[in-house]
Amino acid sequence: MKVVVLLSGGLDSVTALHHMVATEKVVAALSFDYGAKHNSRELPCAADQCRSLRIPNRIVSLNFMADAFKSDLLKSGGKIPDGHYEEESMKKTVVPFRNGIFLSMGTGFAESLGADAVAIAAHAGDHTIYPDCREDFLNPMAQAMESGTYARIKLLRPFVSMDKTAIVRRGAELKVDYARTWSCYKGGLLHCGTCGTCIERREAFLLAGVPDPTPYVTTPPLPPKPASVA
Repeated sequence: MKVVVLLSGGLDSVTALHHMVATEKVVAALSFDYGAKHNSRELPCAADQCRSLRIPNRIVSLNFMADAFKSDLLKSGGKIPDGHYEEESMKKTVVPFRNGIFLSMGTGFAESLGADAVAIAAHAGDHTIYPDCREDFLNPMAQAMESGTYARIKLLRPFVSMDKTAIVRRGAELKVDYARTWSCYKGGLLHCGTCGTCIERREAFLLAGVPDPTPYVTTPPLPPKPASVA
């Protein structure tokens, strides 16, 4: 199966890229510059991974999102919150319908390339905060992608039932160089070590028993998981 991978340059999508290379034929990776605070740190990682795998990497500019959408993840938004990645405050980093937009563009791109499927790295750890990473969104989106294309483009989500710890373990099997990935939403020179995505990254390596190659500004004790997030 010929596959286009949605690739941010983050830990999850880079692992998904290597996973798809190991299991299918990846014809391209599609990345998006949408005005996120950390795009300048993530996108070079995406390009670097694609160069090493000899896979074309197409970067699409979607800067209108930073101007028109409300999210603290965007350059136009407020401060990135610190704390556990399932904290209520992390909802401030949701970019409305981001995956719907990315998947729509990926579907058109995949059909134009003669590909059969689009792969996304949505995983179970995203389900609490991000509605467009859940199966009740992804399943109907998959149906729309098939119904709306002559090629019947499929949506692959190999990690949708896995947490980040399991993804790190899979990446270790695939010998992914996680030093060449980026997670921190703040987008500084180093991973901050305290925002939700840094906490999730640190926790995943710890629980997976895989050495974490990431230099952090600080590594305070990991915060406890909150009781619930509605």
